Amino acid sequence: MTTLTEHVLPMVIEVPAWAAVEAPDLPIGDERFVRAAGHAARTLPAQVHDALIDFADAPPQAGAIVLRGMPVGTLGRTPDSPTSPTTKDRVSEFTLLTVARRLGQPVGYLPEHGGDLVQNLVPTRSSADRQVSTSSKVELMFHTEAAFHPHRPKYLMLLCLRGDSNAVTTLSSIFEVLPHLPRELVDTLFQPRFRTAVDESYLHGRSNVLGAPAPVLSGERDRPSMVFDADLMVGMDEEADDALRALGAAVAGCHTGLSLQAGDLLVVDNSVAIHGRSPYQPRFDGFDRWIQRSMAVTDLAASAGERNGRVIVTHFGV
Repeated sequence: MTTLTEHVLPMVIEVPAWAAVEAPDLPIGDERFVRAAGHAARTLPAQVHDALIDFADAPPQAGAIVLRGMPVGTLGRTPDSPTSPTTKDRVSEFTLLTVARRLGQPVGYLPEHGGDLVQNLVPTRSSADRQVSTSSKVELMFHTEAAFHPHRPKYLMLLCLRGDSNAVTTLSSIFEVLPHLPRELVDTLFQPRFRTAVDESYLHGRSNVLGAPAPVLSGERDRPSMVFDADLMVGMDEEADDALRALGAAVAGCHTGLSLQAGDLLVVDNSVAIHGRSPYQPRFDGFDRWIQRSMAVTDLAASAGERNGRVIVTHFGV
């Protein structure tokens, strides 16, 4: 684990040998597969199970935890793209969805890899210098996952199948940043004076639009929730823009980072911590960094009118 600063790192839980229930021979998005993963949560080692309960009840200072030593199964070559076929088994997908079901309800988003509940994040040549999850040459800027989305996930889970020591996942928690912000700045961030554009992957060529005015911070004054995207969010006036820049500077000076290795499962409270990634240099030789991502909400009912099964289909752009 690579530390970027002296600020709080996520708690690391060393996972003892876990003989997970065998994944059913079903499509990963099948409801029976998800239900089996939910049932398998009762077989999690006690310290892992309890850590997830505690995490959901009260997010820690870092807004994230790491489960180290989670099963990933037998891997083939790193796929050429997120949707390329692989020869791997279903162990890692079952692992991810077991944790997702312990925390809430796994969902997919239609524009993200067709709504897959478990997504392969791998470097691609075509997106190397873009602000997307398959980039590599550029720093992935700090952001709340799907900050623009009315049904954004509560939890983000990143399971490393194959690591790269040069690729550092960066994290910054509002709990860590808040003490460094002046009171007047915090007052501004609590006001609905900010709008967020839509991520390009959700537009499919349609024109972008800014979302409705919303605050960056909400909830309890001393333990707030945060929605922030350094790339897509703008203030509606000069003071709000200044507040965003100040928050960005505070995040830059108050963050941590870790280099995920095989079997590390990073669990992020998406309402508390923002994340990014350092640049790195893939080889495109079949053994590059391979992360699987899953996202979960606490309740499916909120997205019922914009969801097909577990796939959220909200339309953006004009």
